[in-house]
Amino acid sequence: MGEELLNRPPPEPRVGAAPLVAPLLTFGGLAAAFGAASCCGLPFLLASAGLGTAWLGGIALIADPVKPWLLGFAALALAGGAALLARQQWVLVCRPGAACARPATRALTLVGLLAGAALLYVGYRYV
Repeated sequence: MGEELLNRPPPEPRVGAAPLVAPLLTFGGLAAAFGAASCCGLPFLLASAGLGTAWLGGIALIADPVKPWLLGFAALALAGGAALLARQQWVLVCRPGAACARPATRALTLVGLLAGAALLYVGYRYV
């Protein structure tokens, strides 16, 4: 029995069923963080940079009543996107040539995660 285990070929690497889940979670978290930051912190930061913020008024009116839910969803979605991106980096879960294996997709996902984390902080900090 011990020799059977030693002579068995290694298992095939698991291929992810949905290779674009990490970018989709990142986009969802980024959108939720944008909504959460639109009422208070984002207008302040944009005005500090000399940009107009009048267009954020409509988004802020819609997002303000559900701000705690947006913050929670953004945190969960960004954490899920980061975990899946890290898993794609450390474990072979993408087929060669798949969308998740492209460096541009990974780089855009990482940029989205960082921007989402910044907006999440701004939305949480400037309540």
